[in-house]
Amino acid sequence: MIASRRTFARGLLAAAALPAGCASPTPVLYTLDAVPGPVLTGAPAIVVIQDIGLAPYLDRKQIVRSSSNFHIDVESNNWWGETFSAMIGRILANELEQRLPGTNAFSESGAVNVTPDATASVNITRFDVNDSGAVVLLAQIGIAALDRGHASLSSGLRFSVLTTSPSTTAQVMAMSTALGLLADALAQGLAKPVRGRVRRSPRRSAGHSHVR
Repeated sequence: MIASRRTFARGLLAAAALPAGCASPTPVLYTLDAVPGPVLTGAPAIVVIQDIGLAPYLDRKQIVRSSSNFHIDVESNNWWGETFSAMIGRILANELEQRLPGTNAFSESGAVNVTPDATASVNITRFDVNDSGAVVLLAQIGIAALDRGHASLSSGLRFSVLTTSPSTTAQVMAMSTALGLLADALAQGLAKPVRGRVRRSPRRSAGHSHVR
């Protein structure tokens, strides 16, 4: 009986030790950073960035390394420090305020409710590293001006930023640069005055930007 109890107690101790021994390492958390850009004037006073649309494969806590060759490569232990779409909206709001002095930019996912003079919508269909080691950002943007002094537009954009190394930090830095280029395009659209009647712009592809 005593031996049976000792065997049972040892089993409990072994079971208690399993979670600690099998636990995954603490994930490393990353965040995108705002990148300064050219300053423009004439934009609406209050801009709301609507909730960011993401391709479903990007909508996860783990950082997506690549989606090339019919395969999604995910960094299992490198995570975003906050919801990816909310992070993008927050960074874009900061970047727009830097580029458009006198404009207050708010993220729709934030707690502040305002009446906007214009809204900006962003849909991201790709945001990862390609086979050449460059971050590719494919996005569709739409700007809806609610006053008569600014134009509404929609456009498809492509940005490519070369990473400086295969590391996750280098990828996040290149992604920050690419997001800054997207902010440049949004700022230009918001500062664009009406010339004649409001029109929709044709789809265009932005020039490549490389970080070396």
